[in-house]
Amino acid sequence: MRHARFRDPSGAVRRGEWHGDAVSFADEEYALDEIDLLAPTEPTKVVCVGRNYVAHAEEHDADVPDRPLLFLKGPNTVAGHGDTVTLPAGKERVEWEAELGVVIGKQAKHVDAEDAMAYVAGYTCVDDVSNRDDQRSESQWVRGKAFDGAAPIGPCVVDPEHVPDDAQIQTRVNGEVKQDATIDQMVFDVPALIEEATQYMTLEPGDVIATGTPEGVGPFKDGDTVEIQIGGVGTLEHEVTR
Repeated sequence: MRHARFRDPSGAVRRGEWHGDAVSFADEEYALDEIDLLAPTEPTKVVCVGRNYVAHAEEHDADVPDRPLLFLKGPNTVAGHGDTVTLPAGKERVEWEAELGVVIGKQAKHVDAEDAMAYVAGYTCVDDVSNRDDQRSESQWVRGKAFDGAAPIGPCVVDPEHVPDDAQIQTRVNGEVKQDATIDQMVFDVPALIEEATQYMTLEPGDVIATGTPEGVGPFKDGDTVEIQIGGVGTLEHEVTR
């Protein structure tokens, strides 16, 4: 099943089933132009993973870490499918980063890798929008990664069995393919990431692990439209403005 979160015509926030061009709740089905589609989860935090694809590390002239490189984005960064992200003012290089998002289904702490998938509610698409101007000049990456709207998520959460182990992950900007890889190229897989993260922090239901991006990142221009497509999940689309 594919799960969506939306505001219906009465203003009530609902969790329903995603059908691609419509969503349903109870006995009602709504076309997308009838509703306000929201990010499909409300995380207390987004746990992001850096340099988890070899080719992406190489395009930044960086080494692949010997353990997952973790950083956080707060709830203020969450945007949804169809939203317009306002990029930080005065920054020359703010880039797209397509990522598989892992949505946590139940509270998780000190989870072993072999048990990790029992804590996964599903998968989604994430754009780890990154302000390189500041990221490259600071060690904590707050200005670079945690500005408002820096984590578009969606359009839905898909049960894990719908996503193949070698699912394609692709970014298109204004229709042009920029990133094209498969999720089995990750250095650290989903169970390993959950094990590592939960040694240090409790993951709550709805939290998201953004599992890293493949090569092909690049800077947005004002008015760009980005589509992030993951096999079995669907396509997250959003725009950017300066």
